[in-house]
Amino acid sequence: MCGIAGLFIKDAKLEPELGSLLAQMTSTLCSRGPDSAGFAIYSRGAGSRAKLTISGPSAGFDIGAVGERLAAALGHDATSAVRYSHAIITLAHDDVERAEQWLAENHPEITVMSGGKSLEIYKEVGYPDDVAKSFGIAGISGTHGISHTRMATESAVTTNGAHPFSTGPDQCLVHNGSLSNHASLRRELRREGIKIRTENDSEVAAAYLTKQMRDGQTLGEALKSSLDDLDGFFTFVVGTERGFGVLRDPIACKPAVMAETDRYVAFASEYKSLTCLPEIAKAKVWEPKPATVYFWEHA
Repeated sequence: MCGIAGLFIKDAKLEPELGSLLAQMTSTLCSRGPDSAGFAIYSRGAGSRAKLTISGPSAGFDIGAVGERLAAALGHDATSAVRYSHAIITLAHDDVERAEQWLAENHPEITVMSGGKSLEIYKEVGYPDDVAKSFGIAGISGTHGISHTRMATESAVTTNGAHPFSTGPDQCLVHNGSLSNHASLRRELRREGIKIRTENDSEVAAAYLTKQMRDGQTLGEALKSSLDDLDGFFTFVVGTERGFGVLRDPIACKPAVMAETDRYVAFASEYKSLTCLPEIAKAKVWEPKPATVYFWEHA
């Protein structure tokens, strides 16, 4: 079944409340996906610096020690900070490839959850409220964010199998639905050099969008292309460094509702998830149309 929530901040004064609002929105969706949960948080970035969010094979793994070793190996003022079972490595953009190579050679059990200028992804197995609390999501500020509560249907309940999925810098996707042609697409995308770590169909959707944008399409164009190339039923919420997008398949059998004010745009699987938002009673509220791309972007 799964649940999705997303919040795009228009009014910068609301940015310190992003994590708190997104955690509240997600809390109402626990019954839709009690197996695992994840949060993608976008900030204003670190200028010329990049970030990698990494995770170990289990919640008890000493990810902090690995993060410190990686930062020391990189030098150039690289730093590591721990947030529950994940570590955030801040490093020079030119060192990203070297960092990933170091991890592959020294700690192949480590997963790079996300990379880019502004994106951090936190996800874990467990009840969504517990996951949010463990990572301290309510205390994180940001420009936009996406969350997911998972009820597994076609792949294992693991940290790597939880949403969001990121297959490109500052890109992520959450999905409610099921794709029937993910196996053939996975093989094709891997041949094209796109990294896909799991057997989850949703990661294939994320990788598909990464491939289309790598080939020159905008996110909006890539989402439109997916209507022809992805078989199945889906509601996607996607994030980029500056933007936030929504797409439902032509049948639109998965529930979705949106709200917009002059301070934010919000998405949720159920209206009750929106009721915590400021001045929601005055918001424009609507159900996104089938096969229609909705996208907002910061200047």
